[in-house]
Amino acid sequence: MENPTAVLLLSCPDQKGIVASISGFIFQHEGNILHAAQHTAQPGNILFMRIEWDLAGFAIPREGIKEAFRPLAERFRMKWNIRFSDEIPRVAIFVSRHVHCFHDLLLRHLMGEFRGVFPLVISNHPDLQPLAEQFGLAFRYYPITQENKAEQEEREMEELERQRIDLIILARYMQVLSPAFVNRYKNRIINIHHSFLPAFAGGKPYQQAYERGVKIIGATSHYVTEALDDGPIIAQDVIEISHRDSINDIKIKGKDIERVVLAKAVRLHLADRILVYGSKTIVFE
Repeated sequence: MENPTAVLLLSCPDQKGIVASISGFIFQHEGNILHAAQHTAQPGNILFMRIEWDLAGFAIPREGIKEAFRPLAERFRMKWNIRFSDEIPRVAIFVSRHVHCFHDLLLRHLMGEFRGVFPLVISNHPDLQPLAEQFGLAFRYYPITQENKAEQEEREMEELERQRIDLIILARYMQVLSPAFVNRYKNRIINIHHSFLPAFAGGKPYQQAYERGVKIIGATSHYVTEALDDGPIIAQDVIEISHRDSINDIKIKGKDIERVVLAKAVRLHLADRILVYGSKTIVFE
């Protein structure tokens, strides 16, 4: 197995000496940098950085790394976090009746594409229970109505806590989450929207695209916020269509691109390659 690594993600006002100081911290404690990427955004002069180093031979025990780094972070007024590659995130998938993204995630997980474990599926419909159980996942069914929504969300959050879930994927889950739910898992809920946001937002994007005669359609994966379909965008892609395509043809092509975009967003999150800054993301691919 590969040696475990540490990943530092940070943002701070840019100034001279930040990169040298971080590199020096790692070098002084016998660390070997494996990957490093940085970007300075204007206006604002904000530095974003991702740096990963090998923990084999690193002089500071992992439980002491964050405390040892803290003075440096405070000196440069960093917002930062350090994660370790062998601490495997636990992922829950929320589904309704649409199967295409859910099935794609399960197959990719089975093939080892994601650095995570997928112990739990939550749904407001029972339809996909056989598929979840076929892949060995626990399936929890919480039917939701306008009258019981708050109570059912509380039950869902209790189950997420019991299962120690780190990330939630909405694989075409056709329910709007409450602000309380979203805020508990801030920047840890990934959604796939069947449109190239912000264009054609709403419930019938393919119908709108068809009526407007567009030549491409797309999909958008983003973090969920209180504002519907307005969270920081992680990944997007498009696929060409033409006047020959029926609405059904467009839907089939749309499902293809949704699978790819959602999987990419999940993979980036689980690999600690995303920094959220305000309403946008910095993605270190």
